[in-house]
Amino acid sequence: MSSRSEAANATIRRTQGKRMLRKKIERHWQLYFVVLLPLLYLVIFKYVPMAGIVIAFKDYNVVQGIWGSSWAGFKYFEQFFASPNFWLFIKNTLGISLYGLAVGFPAPILLALALNEIRTGLFKKSVQMITYAPYFISTVVMVSIIVVNLTPNIGMVSRFFAFLGVQDTNFMGNPALFKTIYVLSDVWQMTGYGAIIYIAALAGVNPELYESAKVDGASRFQKIIRIDLPSLVPVAVIMLILNLGNIMKLGFEKIYLMQNPLNLNASEVISTYVYKVGLIGSNFSFSAAIGMFNSVVNLLLLILVNYIARKLTDNSLW
Repeated sequence: MSSRSEAANATIRRTQGKRMLRKKIERHWQLYFVVLLPLLYLVIFKYVPMAGIVIAFKDYNVVQGIWGSSWAGFKYFEQFFASPNFWLFIKNTLGISLYGLAVGFPAPILLALALNEIRTGLFKKSVQMITYAPYFISTVVMVSIIVVNLTPNIGMVSRFFAFLGVQDTNFMGNPALFKTIYVLSDVWQMTGYGAIIYIAALAGVNPELYESAKVDGASRFQKIIRIDLPSLVPVAVIMLILNLGNIMKLGFEKIYLMQNPLNLNASEVISTYVYKVGLIGSNFSFSAAIGMFNSVVNLLLLILVNYIARKLTDNSLW
C-alpha cells in the first residue's frame, strides 16, 4: 500500500508541477519569448555547426560531404604534433598572448584609477574621448597606420629617429620587434574601451568610504590602495579568467595583416596557420584538427584558472 501511495503522490506532484509551469508560461509568455530568440540564435548558429568538428577525424571530401567521408581517426592531430613548426606556432602564440596580457591587462585598470581621480569635468571627458576613440578604428585601418608610420625613410617614427641621429630601422621587417609592435599598438587601441568596466565598478563604490578616508587623513595614493583596488578585485579576477581562457585564441586578422616574409618566424601563430592550411590549402580536416586542439587547450585553461581564482580569491565565473 505504501508503495502505491508514494507512486500516486509522485504522480500528483508531477501533475501539479506541470500545471504550475504552464500557468507561469501563460502569465509571462512575453518574457519567455524574449529569451527564446537569443536561445534559438545560440542553438542554430553556435551549437548546430559544432557537429562539423567531426571532419577533424575524417578524410573530408567536399563531394562526399561530412558524413560520407571516410574516418581518419587521430591522423591529422598526429600530423600537426609531428610538424617541424609545431613548437614555433605554440611559442609565437603563447609569447604574443602572454606579452599582451602582462602589458595590456593592467593598462585599463591604471587608466580607470587615473580617470577616477580627475575632478575637472571637461578634462576628464576629453581624456575619455581620446582614449576610447582608437577602439572604433577598424583593424585594416589600424594596421595601415602602423605600417605607414614605421616605414623606413618616410614613416613618422623613422623620421623622428633620423632627427635624433639614430640609424633608420625596418621595424616591420625585424622579427625581434614584431611582438612589441603588436602588443603596444593593441594597448593603444584597446585600453580606453577596456577601462569602461573598471570605471563602472569604481562608480559603485560607497562615497562614505572616501569621506571616512579623508577624515582619517588618508592621502590620494592610500585611498587608491585601500579603497579603489579592493573594489576592482572581483571584476579584475573575472576579466583575468576570461583573458587566460582565450590565451590560445590570438586574433587572426591583425597578425595576418602585419605579417611579411621578413617577420614570419615571429608572427606565424596557430590562427594564421589554420587559415593558410584550411582555406588557402583546402585541407579542411587538418585545419579542423588544429582548431579543435586550440579550443580544447583554451577550455582546460579556463577551467584551471577559474578553479585557482575561486580558491585564492573566492571570485570566479562559476
